[in-house]
Amino acid sequence: MASMTLEDVKNETVDLETIPVQEVFTHLKCSKQGLTGTEAQNRLTIFGPNKLEEKTESKLLKFLGFMWNPLSWVMEAAAVMAIVLANGGGKPPDWQDFVGIVTLLFINSTISFIEENNAGNAAAALMAGLAPKTKCLRDGKWSEMDASFLVPGDIISIKLGDIIPADARLLEGDPLKVDQAALTGESMPVNKHAGQGVFSGSTVKQGEIEAVVIATGVHTFFGKAAHLVDSTNNVGHFQQVLTAIGNFCIISIGAGMLVEVVVMYPIQHRAYRDGIDNLLVLLIGGIPIAMPTVLSVTMAIGSHRLSQQGAITKRMTAIEEMAGMDVLCSDKTGTLTLNKLTVDKTLIEVYGKGVDKDMVLLYAARASRVENQDAIDTCIVGMLADPKEARAGIQEVHFLPFNPVEKRTAITYIDGKGDWHRISKGAPEQIIELCRMPKEAEKRVHSLIDQYADRGLRSLGVSYQAVPAKNKDSPGEPWQFVGLLPLFDPPRHDSAETIRRALHLGVNVKMITGDQLAIGKETARRLGMGTNMYPSTTLLGDKSTDMSSLPIDELIEKADGFAGVFPEHKYEIVKRLQDRKHICGMTGDGVNDAPALKKADIGIAVDDATDAARSASDIVLTEPGLSVIVSAVLTSRAIFQRMKNYTIYAVSITIRIVLGFMLVALLWKFDFAPFMVLIIAILNDGTIMTISKDRVKPSPTPDSWKLKEIFATGVVLGTYMALVTVLFFYLAHDTEFFPNVMQETFGVRSIRENEKEMMAALYLQVSIISQALIFVTRSRSWSFVERPGALLVIAFFVAQLIATCIAVYANWEFCKMQGIGWGWGLSIWAFTVVTYIPLDILKFIIRYALSGRAWNNINNKTAFTNKNDYGKVEREAQWATAQRTLHGLNQGSSNSEMFTDNNGYRELSEIAEQAAKRAEVARLRELHTLKGHVESVVKLKGLDIETINQSYTV
Repeated sequence: MASMTLEDVKNETVDLETIPVQEVFTHLKCSKQGLTGTEAQNRLTIFGPNKLEEKTESKLLKFLGFMWNPLSWVMEAAAVMAIVLANGGGKPPDWQDFVGIVTLLFINSTISFIEENNAGNAAAALMAGLAPKTKCLRDGKWSEMDASFLVPGDIISIKLGDIIPADARLLEGDPLKVDQAALTGESMPVNKHAGQGVFSGSTVKQGEIEAVVIATGVHTFFGKAAHLVDSTNNVGHFQQVLTAIGNFCIISIGAGMLVEVVVMYPIQHRAYRDGIDNLLVLLIGGIPIAMPTVLSVTMAIGSHRLSQQGAITKRMTAIEEMAGMDVLCSDKTGTLTLNKLTVDKTLIEVYGKGVDKDMVLLYAARASRVENQDAIDTCIVGMLADPKEARAGIQEVHFLPFNPVEKRTAITYIDGKGDWHRISKGAPEQIIELCRMPKEAEKRVHSLIDQYADRGLRSLGVSYQAVPAKNKDSPGEPWQFVGLLPLFDPPRHDSAETIRRALHLGVNVKMITGDQLAIGKETARRLGMGTNMYPSTTLLGDKSTDMSSLPIDELIEKADGFAGVFPEHKYEIVKRLQDRKHICGMTGDGVNDAPALKKADIGIAVDDATDAARSASDIVLTEPGLSVIVSAVLTSRAIFQRMKNYTIYAVSITIRIVLGFMLVALLWKFDFAPFMVLIIAILNDGTIMTISKDRVKPSPTPDSWKLKEIFATGVVLGTYMALVTVLFFYLAHDTEFFPNVMQETFGVRSIRENEKEMMAALYLQVSIISQALIFVTRSRSWSFVERPGALLVIAFFVAQLIATCIAVYANWEFCKMQGIGWGWGLSIWAFTVVTYIPLDILKFIIRYALSGRAWNNINNKTAFTNKNDYGKVEREAQWATAQRTLHGLNQGSSNSEMFTDNNGYRELSEIAEQAAKRAEVARLRELHTLKGHVESVVKLKGLDIETINQSYTV
């Protein structure tokens, strides 16, 4: 066995999971000092990178795959019809239409392939930045590196929150608590001791230890079982919407074709080939062949824009869910605050005998890490005159890292005299419990903690014990509570404004904090939030029968935040909000946040989150703060708005093509050329592709797919345009309307007897109004008010200039079309402009009929008001005034002038006015504690007030 090579290890001729750890070092030809860079590079050549083999897809097959979907199948069926079924009636196969259809399919597939390939490359580059990192010992130095570079024989350090990067054997240290559920199905975390093996993909729930890597990449337990955990492309709701719209269009086309077949052949006895041409018109023109391309490209481009703003989307469909998010549960520390703690040394309280404030601070620094520090460690060590003092003159024996369960750190060390000591710092409740203080002393400490909390200061307890047994596992002498340190975490400079913006966007921000209720309320007050906050242990802890009768879901829904939150409470809060039909976002950074992040509709891993939190999230932030999330909400709504605009457009065009050409074909027996519909479709596609980069105004409220609205709007607008086309054909074909009205202006002549010129005129009218519709569906207000993107405008005018030139000049015998001249061309443009205007009005009518609100009422303040909301702002103002009177706050209060005309009330913008009133209401809510709220509910429910008072402590 001594002669075993690394190739033998690769071929697994020995079981490195079961042999003694010392033999592992022998077989892997490594030591506890780690590998050198040269050795690691050689092993990387032998074992390969530490990642699973990626499936490579043929680019040709991927390209052809864009032609393999239900909408493409319909177009392919039309191509077959053009050369098979059209081969009759004494006429040759319709090769022009066949080539045109294939060209259209090819153009769509090419655009889809290029855009998706670009988006895929961009996404891969972004995700590479999120690749798991690991702490590895190379060349005698600890450094952070990409986990993909690990090789067997490397020494790694794994800690709380890490996803274990490779199969490894644990070295000396405290036991780890590891979650292996994703690999072994074990529902509970398991303890792993020194010498035992851990698997790649497992999550560290508690502890910190070093390990030697024994397998990487495809050779790991995870890699061998990869077929069991292959990720699937979860298309979700977006694909369902896509399918529903596609099915609607296909059914509409099928119904139109059935009507044509029934009328044209048995009743009108039309020629076989003419009937086939009319059916091809509906098939080619009615299918929104570009829909999958436009929507997927829009989402891919939007995802890239989000990444530029500091929000990387791991799941593409999270974009539509972000657009619909109406509740955001946000961590206080690091998201609403800077997570840059400071200690006011003058406020440090000393409790230990023979100890001063400097000694309390030194003790706290000794119980802190000197590397890989968290915010508290950085703050405490930074308070020393020289950070090296934290370890000066002592020898560290054992360090207990922080974990969310024990909420403390501890160090065991030997001083210069050889005596052993142990110091612990952490949450005051945990330190007090550790010290088993007398009730009176405990009461004094709690009183000071409350005083700190009222000023928005967190508390950090410090305790000390001697260890005379000189053994790291010895319980030691009784712990002594030596001091209490006040920590201040200032709010971010932009948090207050960001929260205000979120409220205006219809997103209710709820603060989640593990701090005391008083600290949470003080922070909320500084941020301009409501202070209707509850301690989560009270709402979600064990409750008596009477307590369970309280409307907990309603209290959670109306709360502005929660204090004293444990990780399991986050999951419960999200679940209850979702049960109330809210689209809920949740931020998190730790391993214990993972269940809540996974449960939330949009799990958001904040900047510097652990690997476990990133793995469970849908969106990973690369910048700190709440403003990144609010910006992502706006961008997501803009992306969603583009997709929604296009789907309404697609449905409208299907209806207008099917209904319009069916009526013309049946009422006048006019056979429109399928090839001209192809020209319309090709020019349309080129223009519509630019919608993915169009300038849009995001919805001012949470948005979501409303198929009823999409179909209703599409059917009404499409029917109107179809009737306009029928009217145009009647006026041009059966009357002298255009020569009479346009003769002097444009020199228009009659084309009533010329079917070929009628073909050109009808083509131009359909082409212009069809493309112009996108300006109606893309805007929430009047289409001529909301400025579109320059690319869309240019594409529209270029396409319609081409269409106009074709109608004016083309003499195409194969599709029976003859140019109509500029007089008719300009007349059709004038007719289209006039008939375009009612489209906006119809849009508003549909919106009001469906929801009681016009599309533009939020931005332009139209007169449409929801019955339930009428007078809401005034009622809140009256309530605020009444409350101030009740509490004796009206006299001499400058804030009360905010609701009077004497303080420039009329000069405030409407948005600022509403924000001011909401802020006033929020400040008044601070007067109503949970106790007062619960008492009112108790009286309504007829419950026992004494039971409630005993259970609730505020």
